[in-house]
Amino acid sequence: GHEQLLKMMEGRMMDVEQKLRLVKRLLQDKVNQLKEQLSKNTKADAMVKDLYVENAQLLKALEMTEQRQKTAERKNYLLEEKIANLNRIVKNLASPSFNS
Repeated sequence: GHEQLLKMMEGRMMDVEQKLRLVKRLLQDKVNQLKEQLSKNTKADAMVKDLYVENAQLLKALEMTEQRQKTAERKNYLLEEKIANLNRIVKNLASPSFNS
């Protein structure tokens, strides 16, 4: 009886050891999977930061371009005013010479 009990206990221990090895392998697979995910997340985080910086630069460039456009529009308006005034002057100068 004692010998049989020992063999039964040995069998159980072997089962437990086998199950522990399986669990250890599964845990190692999970650890590897999580390490890979962490690596991907780190790369994605760096890309997001780069995109954030690039977006800020593009917004600044857009702001400067819009400012230049407003300046160009103001200069264009002033030039059109000057042209209209010059046309009026030319018209007024030409009118007396035609009348006389």
